[in-house]
Amino acid sequence: MHTLDGVTRSDQYRALGLSTFAFTVCFAVWTIFSIIGVKIKGELGLSDTQFGLLVATPVLTGSISRIFLGVWTEQYGGRLMFSLQMIITAVAVWLLTSVRTYEVFLLAALGIGLAGGSFIVGIAYVSQWFEKDSQGTALGIFGAGNVGAAVTNFAAPFLVVAMGWEGTARVYAVVLAATAVLFYVLAKDDPAQVARKRSGAAPVSAAEQLEPLKYIQVWRFATYYFFVFGAFVALASFLPRYYVGAYGLELTTAGIFAGLYSLPGSVFRALGGWMSDRWGARFVMYLTFIVSLICLFVMSYPETTYSVQGITGPIQFKFGVSVTFFVLLTVVLGFVMSLGKAAVYKHIPVYYPHHVGAVGGLVGMIGGLGGFVLPIMFGILLDYTGVWTAPYMLMFGIVAVSTIWMHVAIRRMEMRRHPALAEEKYLSDVPDEPVQMPKGAQAAMPSTAQTNPAQ
Repeated sequence: MHTLDGVTRSDQYRALGLSTFAFTVCFAVWTIFSIIGVKIKGELGLSDTQFGLLVATPVLTGSISRIFLGVWTEQYGGRLMFSLQMIITAVAVWLLTSVRTYEVFLLAALGIGLAGGSFIVGIAYVSQWFEKDSQGTALGIFGAGNVGAAVTNFAAPFLVVAMGWEGTARVYAVVLAATAVLFYVLAKDDPAQVARKRSGAAPVSAAEQLEPLKYIQVWRFATYYFFVFGAFVALASFLPRYYVGAYGLELTTAGIFAGLYSLPGSVFRALGGWMSDRWGARFVMYLTFIVSLICLFVMSYPETTYSVQGITGPIQFKFGVSVTFFVLLTVVLGFVMSLGKAAVYKHIPVYYPHHVGAVGGLVGMIGGLGGFVLPIMFGILLDYTGVWTAPYMLMFGIVAVSTIWMHVAIRRMEMRRHPALAEEKYLSDVPDEPVQMPKGAQAAMPSTAQTNPAQ
């Protein structure tokens, strides 16, 4: 495997290592309200609705910010944007300690939400350092920084006990600011940024960066990410409540079981990137969707009591999924969702190498919005149906729609290109849309990619 011209293996490892560390810190900050929010709720006497909005606000802004952060990263480089994003977020976290009213807490949460936008900054930056056949693995390793949420879940409670929530926020702010400085000092400008400076070319305009968003293929990728990331975040927050309500478990036990779902959903993302490089991102997406459909179908089945007439009278028995089997299903589901997260972002630099920031920003935004919208929809379903498994029915429907849409689009493309081989080749990873380039740029994709983008 070769490296890009002028890029050494050491340069690649430096960019990937620093970006993954920075993203882990940012993700830990992004989820800080899951711990300190409990103390804030008690101090302000917030209702559950107010508390839910407070916790969800960083998720919302972290998702929306990915669009403009992605565009700016393409224009000004990841080294600068990553550092600025972390510094601004650190200031918001520090100012959080001086807030005393709920409304201002919500404003502070908007600033803290920028930590979630670090994902697309890192994606755009890291992808510039690696050749196409290893981008999936590299981006998968970077995406494993999601484990920052686990860092907060394990470390922040001890900090809160020792220092209070205000002290915890200050520690997070200092660590994030220090990370920003270290990143700017130790990281290098990505190859595309260096080439632009040498040539004296102006940064690509925002309008050109956003041009690929007119293609429905981009929104198809966003639908995939709505499930593999958005539903992952939503389910991670819903499972403790589900275990307590549906199975009557203690909260501590429910938290451990929920963690068994969250952990593989983060750490195996690197494996998903490697599999996407080895066998193709389409294969990984099919694997993710098919296994998810099976798991969610079983998880959706509500506990039912049956009554039959026996010789000595009516006989009643219950049918449902045992808690042990349910936990196993969630572990498998979290595992394949982690593979799918990597596969989605393997597609983007392959199809749109000059628009990774804009396209990846939209996909990441839609995925993040899933983490904001789905918990609300879960609550509505529970309120109106009283069926604990209704949220899994909703997720099953989302996966079914995504699977059908993906399969139909791929089959149409293959039949157009190779009618006689359509049956055999629909799992191949040959790009099905043209790569969108800035004006005057030469396409870096094979001629087989030049097909109808409206899939």
